[in-house]
Amino acid sequence: MQKPGIYLHVPFCRTKCPYCGFYSIASTSLLPRWIDAVNQEAACYTDRFQCFDSLYIGGGTPSLLKVCELGRLLECLFTYFEFALNTEITIEVNPCDINKEKVKDIKGLGFNRVNTGVQSLDNLELKFLGRRHTAEDAEKALERLRTSGFKNIGVDLIYGFQGQSLKGWIKTLKRILIFRPEHISCYELTFEKRTLFSRMKEKGLLSPLSEEAERSFFLLTSRFLEENGYIHYEISSFAKKEVYCSRHNRKYWHHAPYLGLGPSAHSFQNSTRWWNHCSVKKYSEALDNNARPVEGYEILTNEQLRLESIALGLRTRDGFHIRKDKIIPGLEDTLFMLEESGFIHVNNDRVVPTKKGFLVADYLPLYFTS
Repeated sequence: MQKPGIYLHVPFCRTKCPYCGFYSIASTSLLPRWIDAVNQEAACYTDRFQCFDSLYIGGGTPSLLKVCELGRLLECLFTYFEFALNTEITIEVNPCDINKEKVKDIKGLGFNRVNTGVQSLDNLELKFLGRRHTAEDAEKALERLRTSGFKNIGVDLIYGFQGQSLKGWIKTLKRILIFRPEHISCYELTFEKRTLFSRMKEKGLLSPLSEEAERSFFLLTSRFLEENGYIHYEISSFAKKEVYCSRHNRKYWHHAPYLGLGPSAHSFQNSTRWWNHCSVKKYSEALDNNARPVEGYEILTNEQLRLESIALGLRTRDGFHIRKDKIIPGLEDTLFMLEESGFIHVNNDRVVPTKKGFLVADYLPLYFTS
């Protein structure tokens, strides 16, 4: 059985990006209260989870926290919980925050994996995406991380938005490879609810890519990175070697247990999923009143777990296991049709998506409902 992981959500940013649908606020006035609340929430789960082997601090913008604030959070987590010796400890950073002092701080605190929100290495694209940093800032940050001795650097990039060309996208990828990141995430721009970009789309000021353009960007990205030695192990994720695949994110895809701390964070254990209040104030007030800050929960049935496993598996190169004890009418015909159409491969008892299957991963699970 896989060990559980911890996700800690830092809900603070200096500015709010127009495409970001994650919960965050562009103010740090509530940061001290939030740190106290995280400490209180962690204390609620000391008897619920065993030894962790991944810790992911995301946001928001975790790198805007001072070293003393990050240190206090880590001290809290390592006081309340047990961690394996080889725990993957990740922090998300904004290139603007990565000066020499910050790099020294996060390395000294014990982080062994840094995920850098680069998004693009084109200054006009960065301006369009509402990012605070320039291409030069991002390159300096990656160089500082590399020369400081970090051996597991991740880079987040965004593609597929209005005005971007395939030529420009490949130029960004080529420049990124100069820094030899161990992990690259390439996310297609999506129009999340309640974001500025979503409102602009509704007003006709922004348009999503056509299906043909989406296909071109996706396949070009996959082919280019694989040709340069990366494993395309999940729809949006590429790793230099198997060991650099995100241990923490894989827990989400494989139904491993995980604990989410902080506002809007989700948790999963023993078929139960729960999520916290999407508000620093509500989150903190609940804990001040000696209550867990849980906004809602669901208990998944065996059938729901099966369908989720299929849906999540079809987003990864691992695919999913065909259950011999679960007979689906017409399964053999379905598998034959999907394999003949080039969407999947069937290897022994596993159904594995192809690149063509990745392109329709939201629809493929429909073929496996009872």
